[in-house]
Amino acid sequence: MTTGTTVGGPERARAAVTLVAVLLGFLTLPMLMSGTTVALPHIAADLDASGAALQWVVVGYFLAAASMMLVAGSLGDLVGRRKIFSAGAGVYTAGVLAGAFAGDILLLDVARTVSGVGAAGVMAGGGAILGATFTGPARTRAFAAMGSTAGIGISIGPSLSGLLVDTVGWRATFGVFAVVGALILLASTLIVETRAEHRPRVDVPGALLLVAALTLVMFGVNQASEAGWSSAPVVGTVVAGAVLLAVFVLVERRRTDPVLDLTLFADRRFSAWCLACVFVAAGPAGVMVFLPTYLQGVNDLAPRTVGLIMLMQTVPVLIAPQLSERLLNRWGVSPRVLIVLSLMLIAAGNVWLTTLHPGIGAAGLLGPLATLGVGMGLAVGTTDGQAMDHIDADRLGMAAGVLNTVRTTGSTLTIAVFGTGVIGLLQARSGDGESAARIAAGDLAGPDRALQAAHYTEAWQIASGVIGAACLAAALTVGVLLGRRRPEGTRRTPTTALHEENR
Repeated sequence: MTTGTTVGGPERARAAVTLVAVLLGFLTLPMLMSGTTVALPHIAADLDASGAALQWVVVGYFLAAASMMLVAGSLGDLVGRRKIFSAGAGVYTAGVLAGAFAGDILLLDVARTVSGVGAAGVMAGGGAILGATFTGPARTRAFAAMGSTAGIGISIGPSLSGLLVDTVGWRATFGVFAVVGALILLASTLIVETRAEHRPRVDVPGALLLVAALTLVMFGVNQASEAGWSSAPVVGTVVAGAVLLAVFVLVERRRTDPVLDLTLFADRRFSAWCLACVFVAAGPAGVMVFLPTYLQGVNDLAPRTVGLIMLMQTVPVLIAPQLSERLLNRWGVSPRVLIVLSLMLIAAGNVWLTTLHPGIGAAGLLGPLATLGVGMGLAVGTTDGQAMDHIDADRLGMAAGVLNTVRTTGSTLTIAVFGTGVIGLLQARSGDGESAARIAAGDLAGPDRALQAAHYTEAWQIASGVIGAACLAAALTVGVLLGRRRPEGTRRTPTTALHEENR
């Protein structure tokens, strides 16, 4: 059963406990994501890693989360959303702890992948729990709080990790996150269980096809940085993944209880919010993951300093979700207008970063990073709440899984393409794949260091400009999809126009 907006004392207290427990999960996962990026150069030096293997420290986490998000959400509808949230917290904690003791890059990559599987349970289960516990304006406030909490995690991550890396090393960073993961697991025991009234069967073929397809596509994209986009293994892996995705769609259309009900996308407004989720996550991903490495490698900044600089992007993510809740609930701003504005700000921030250059300081980075942060923050608590309003109670877990899957897949593909694109551009200029991977990992050395920095900067500018253009196109597309056609014979008055815009 599901619970609506609470008004009584005991019910209100249970809802408050549920909100706090879920928010603790959404605090820690973004914190580990943003914090790990600051530690990458130190991980590379300690484990003698670069290229695709080093990228997998980040990509593997996102890949596992993206692959399992929809499965976790659908299982939550079946066996209970709290159970999935708790199981995810346990797996996440085990993976982070294993990463702290990893002796080589392959073991660390495996540990990060395990952490991503756990993150899928926490995020999909947590989003579904909020959707089942709150309705109406309370749901909007809950998701805005979720966005703010994620913003806090993103904001604290780089500075906390930079401090830990500078003082006791990157392994201690993972140790801290393992402790917090254990606290999430403990808090999950206080959540009230919810599940769908109709108990669907587990769609094993669909789940296996989805996981295999996403894994093949993202693995192939990630390997392109070393093997090249035209190499047979990369092309074969990506094509095989695309074929499995097509088979997945065919199988799901024939299943009685699919892991992904494709009729969800018949509502073009739900599809629009899914598209928005993709680019709200993908737009800032390249900056969040690769800018810390650039600043440490080209400008020779300490991790602690880089963490403080990244706060210029992440602090607005903390503040803006509460502003978006006020704009929607109190000031009557259209969700359509808000999300289009958010995507355009993300596009502008990426385009602005094409001015990146060696020696750039905090003053030069403030404008583009703050623009990205505001754009991301305005949207982060809006997309989920608006999308959930189009979904019936029995499919809340599936819907949360869809939203988190497209969001995480967008981030993962952006990180992989951004990284392989930068390495490819560096290789085209240096003619040496090993040197290109080393430079992209932040290791600039030798008498031609200035030339390496110039090539690295040029590659960074091109990648950032491409992402900015893609986000602008997404903003226009989402605006069109969220428009509403009027029935024939009706007249569009100012009152009906306002009503349509706020649906």
